[in-house]
Amino acid sequence: MNFEVKKLSEIARELRLDVLERTYKTNSAHLGSCFSTVEIITALYFAHLKVDPNKKTDPERDRFVLSKGHACLSLYCALNRRGFISQEVMAGYGIDGGTLEHHSKFNLEYGIELSTGSLGHGLPVSSGMAYMGKKGPNKFRVFTLLSDGELNEGSNWEAILFAAHHKLNNLVAIVDYNKIQALGNVKDVIGLDPLAEKWQAFGWNAYEVDGHNPSEIVEHLKKAESVLDRPTVLIAHTIKGKGVSFMENKLLWHYRCPNEKELADAKAELRAHV
Repeated sequence: MNFEVKKLSEIARELRLDVLERTYKTNSAHLGSCFSTVEIITALYFAHLKVDPNKKTDPERDRFVLSKGHACLSLYCALNRRGFISQEVMAGYGIDGGTLEHHSKFNLEYGIELSTGSLGHGLPVSSGMAYMGKKGPNKFRVFTLLSDGELNEGSNWEAILFAAHHKLNNLVAIVDYNKIQALGNVKDVIGLDPLAEKWQAFGWNAYEVDGHNPSEIVEHLKKAESVLDRPTVLIAHTIKGKGVSFMENKLLWHYRCPNEKELADAKAELRAHV
């Protein structure tokens, strides 16, 4: 990988600007959800994943599954900058008859490993992928990004048990723990704490990380490689709407698209953080 870790924060800033602009142009939702994932996706695609836009179907490539498919615009923008998705394809995001939908759809040509958006499916499928990556002839790792509210789904806990039972050390789950879900604060809907301890009790190796510190994320992704007897989860503490002060920790930005003034104010704030 030719990207230096010290450049990751700048890449994350540029991705936020990309996401912001395309959200505005297409009158899209889920801006807050996208912003909380940016450093996680940056760390994966620009410093860790073994993926190559010139070898999109390499049987030993790492697999990344965005289980919280509603935050797909962050993924699209990263895939665009990594050379998987062209500018022409990006121009077709979120429009009638376009190329990219508001939830990620399986397309290896674009570097997308699974259709997601119906929450609770990403980790179970990723566990099956990881099982094949461990037991089959082609060895690879699988990384899955889940939302915190998504952990309300029982299918995830079945997959957590399955992965631990089969000692899937080639599986890494990352929880975008921004503590706000579609209808309110996570603690008020179905509380998850102590979250790391729950995963550990189910047989996983667990790290808690600052989900907006890409270097820390990369450090713990590398640590996970030395864990040989169990899967790993990163509980990434994040802020919904991170990067724009009037969007941070606001449920409203799970749904809202910025108006012209909000767009200008958000751009100015993001560009000020060099």
